[in-house]
Amino acid sequence: MSGFSTARLKMVDGQVRTNDVTDRRVLDAMLTVPREAFVPVARQALAYLDLDLDVSEGGAKRFLIKPQLTGKLLQAAEIGEGDNVLVVGCATGYLAALTARLARQVTATECDPALAAKAKDACASLPNVTCKAAACAEGDPSAAPYDVILLNGAVEVTPEALLGQLKEGGRLLGVSAQSRPPRAMIVTHTHGEFGHRALFDAAAPVLPGLEQAAAFVF
Repeated sequence: MSGFSTARLKMVDGQVRTNDVTDRRVLDAMLTVPREAFVPVARQALAYLDLDLDVSEGGAKRFLIKPQLTGKLLQAAEIGEGDNVLVVGCATGYLAALTARLARQVTATECDPALAAKAKDACASLPNVTCKAAACAEGDPSAAPYDVILLNGAVEVTPEALLGQLKEGGRLLGVSAQSRPPRAMIVTHTHGEFGHRALFDAAAPVLPGLEQAAAFVF
């Protein structure tokens, strides 16, 4: 077993399973998809550590969220084999690649065009993944409505445009940095209404464009 394969197994056993992720499909995806392939070569040694991993190469900071948070969000999303999924702020495409093993179709957006191109290359072998450069707050209306929307990060404001792209019965999952402490949340779309439910305490970097505007101070 290679060094990365061993590290991947240790990540799943030591970070993901121990945080109550028991869904076999999610675990199999995380055991199969090589996280190091979505990380700049100079930082591949950090690929399986329990941290939000910076994958930016100049420009705004962009991250792959912690493995344990990734697994818990995927499990809570209950993605079905026939689902159409949007991954927002996909960075280099790791979360999109995991989701591709669970869903029928995945659209992944990234606000940094250079990273969106990297995500497209990294997911080129996955026929059910489309990666696009787009603002995080905008999503991708062209492939909507979505059964599931996954945020690869946190929000400080309500993502109204994203909620508008949810199918009836759909759900949006990510971290709300509006609460104290920050919490992973699920928003469900039922009978034209949106219901919010906290899942667990969590923290993640805020997605660009979904930050709270700075208040004016004298």
